Parts: sequence; C-alpha cells; structure tokens
Amino acid sequence: MADHVCPPWLGYVLLSPLRRFIENPQTMLGPLIQKGMTILEPGCAMGYFTLPMARMTGENGRVIAVDIQDRMLAALEKRANKAGLGDRIIRHKAQTDSMDISAHGGSVDLAVAIHVVHELKDPRTFFSEVREALKPGGKFLIVEPKGHVSSEAFDQTRSLASVLGFTEDSLPVKIRGRSTLFSRK
Repeated sequence: MADHVCPPWLGYVLLSPLRRFIENPQTMLGPLIQKGMTILEPGCAMGYFTLPMARMTGENGRVIAVDIQDRMLAALEKRANKAGLGDRIIRHKAQTDSMDISAHGGSVDLAVAIHVVHELKDPRTFFSEVREALKPGGKFLIVEPKGHVSSEAFDQTRSLASVLGFTEDSLPVKIRGRSTLFSRK
C-alpha cells in the first residue's frame, strides 16, 4: 500500500505531548466515537491516535491498528500494554499492496485515515478495502496535512472516494488540515 514509508525514528517524534496543541485526539475524534465501536486505523504508526481511540471506545470496543512496519507495531504493542489497553487493540501488519483486512469485512463502525492517503501508491485499492471493512452506513474520516496535500489533490481524493461507494457527510467538528467525513453507501 505504501509509496512512502514514515521512518521509525519519526514515529517517536509524532508521539510528542506537544502535538496535542495542534492535533488533540479527544477533540478531533471524540464526536465520532461511541462506546463499543470497532474502529479501523490504517497507518497507525506507534499509536498517537490509537490509544486515545481505544480509551474512547471503551472496554467493549476495539481498534484495528494497521501498519506496514513491524517496528511501529511493536512500539504500539508496548505502549498499549503499558497503558492497560492491549486487549482493545488488534495490531495488524499490512502488505505493501494491501491492508489484507478481509477478516474484518463488514465489522467496522469507523475508519480513520489521518495523514495516510497522500502516502499511498494505490488509493483506489485502499478505499475499496476500507469500504469492504465498514458496516453499511459506517463512517470514514480522512485527514491530510495542508503542507503535503494541495486543495486540488484533496479534491481528487474526495472524488475517488465518491466514485468508490462513499457519500460525503458533514464533519461534526473542525479539524486542522484538509479533512472530510464519508459514509459507506
């Protein structure tokens, strides 16, 4: 799936507590998450958003955390266990050309792709896999950084998602960067 891979050292930088001033997981994702949800997070890295989502979805919820790098998933596992959230997080290693998540087909309430889509070699396959994982009416949040993604490129992403079976919704919260929320048709 990856055209560009975030180096593991950057994963540690992305965990900085200072990041909360710019991207607060509770503020960004809280309005979208309910107790007991199953959430898909492609490109989870070391879990900056994963752990807060696992807390928000509660003991009966799950976060399927997907990454292509073993080192990112190992760091996530260590952090999740230390936080007492290991049983709520399903770590999954993606292939280079697929998330390989068919086992979760139709079980996901919310998919969250934060700073991921612009790094993909094949967004069409990615969107198709997300759609298959979502329950009918399931939500799909895409957030991209303005510094890496032009408004034209983001419009292309939105158009592709629409063609592949998503309907654009309104976001219940303002999110920094380029962001949109879709529902599975």
